[in-house]
Amino acid sequence: MNEDEQRALVMDFERNRQLLSTISQQKQQLSVQNEVIAASLDELKDTKEKSVLKVVGNILVQKSVVDMKKELNEQQETTGLKLKTLEKQEETIIKKLNSIKAKVEGPAKEEKKETKKKTKK
Repeated sequence: MNEDEQRALVMDFERNRQLLSTISQQKQQLSVQNEVIAASLDELKDTKEKSVLKVVGNILVQKSVVDMKKELNEQQETTGLKLKTLEKQEETIIKKLNSIKAKVEGPAKEEKKETKKKTKK
């Protein structure tokens, strides 16, 4: 592998590493959002009220508990699907990073073996 190919692989590795970092951050945010939704649903299970207040921007809007549960369940389903998608992307990028790492390290390992053989002679 020549120097330009190796440099391109290293740049590709760095781009994918940054992408992996971004995906991990998004995944973390969605996980927190999912936990908040789950906590809200738990609170709604225990309430005896027929309506609740929902924060929309800078105002509070009255909404029925049934409608609020439905909305929260939909949000939870959506965040769950997004999380699964991000996990698949994360797995794909990790595989790609490992592949690039092997390609970059492969020639380096061969060079070390050659150097050891020459020093033993």
